[in-house]
Amino acid sequence: MAARIYRDTQIKLAPLRGKICGVIGFGAQGHAHALNLRDSGFEVLIGLPQKSKSRRLARSHGLPVFQTQEAVARSDIVFVALPDTQMPRIFSQQIAPYLRAKQTLLFAHGFAVFYKTIVPPPDVDVVMVAPKALGPMMRREYEAGRGVPALVAVDQDYTGDARATAMAWAKAIGCARAGVIETTFAEETETDLFGEQAVLCGGTTALIRNGFEILVDAGYSPELAYFECLHELKFIVDLIHEAGIAGMRDLISDTAKWGDLTVGPRIIDKHVRKNMTVALKRIRTGKFARQFIEEMRRGGKQYRALLKKGRHHPMERTGRRLRALMGWRK
Repeated sequence: MAARIYRDTQIKLAPLRGKICGVIGFGAQGHAHALNLRDSGFEVLIGLPQKSKSRRLARSHGLPVFQTQEAVARSDIVFVALPDTQMPRIFSQQIAPYLRAKQTLLFAHGFAVFYKTIVPPPDVDVVMVAPKALGPMMRREYEAGRGVPALVAVDQDYTGDARATAMAWAKAIGCARAGVIETTFAEETETDLFGEQAVLCGGTTALIRNGFEILVDAGYSPELAYFECLHELKFIVDLIHEAGIAGMRDLISDTAKWGDLTVGPRIIDKHVRKNMTVALKRIRTGKFARQFIEEMRRGGKQYRALLKKGRHHPMERTGRRLRALMGWRK
């Protein structure tokens, strides 16, 4: 069944009127939420550690900055804009002890709440507003009078107003201009992790790397392999993003279309689909989250080793040299 999409005119801003919106963290998402809220006429303050380098940036935008604890205590709505890996420690030490009844805890991703790396107190609302774009794009679209779609969910409704608050926040940051879809913390978390692992990050990078290696091993130059397996991917993704897969096919050559239709299914075959299904099962059973949390708890040794290995792949050396020739990218 298709999800219902809520638009700007269907959502009221009243639940935010007179409320202080506290943004804990000033990274890509925190930055975009804070500025969009402010420009929509709402009172915003930022919570950051005393030594945070982001304090100067937040102040340069005219936003008041407080220690995290004080920001939590002053706010009616507390947006926890922190990485999943840092959230448990900061939440337990600098957020949870300073919460009061009837506040709203707001998240942009469901991981921490769904997998219980943090446990909010029972007397607050717990909601999610997850824009479907990176922070810089979300900000650019808002400034252009447009917006990016968002997912909204309620995990805990102590006051009875949790849904209205989340919807109002989505409207205030510009997302309702594009459309807001209701979901759950579980659905957002599991689909987000699957997309990252099987398609957007894990699947795509593995496909690129294998394509590059196969061409180089067959005797073709690394430069041509880089162009064909990585560089030109952006052009295809841009077409898909703008027009969908069918629309992309309308704009490529007949040769490319025939290869897409007849060879693609042989590459991403039943074996790959089975592996993707296994990945989803690991997410839904919590196995992926448990392994990730344990890896971070132990210091992330394997995590850092895998990143280092990927950084030294021959494709990266080729890419650095070729990207230097493309001044237009900037």
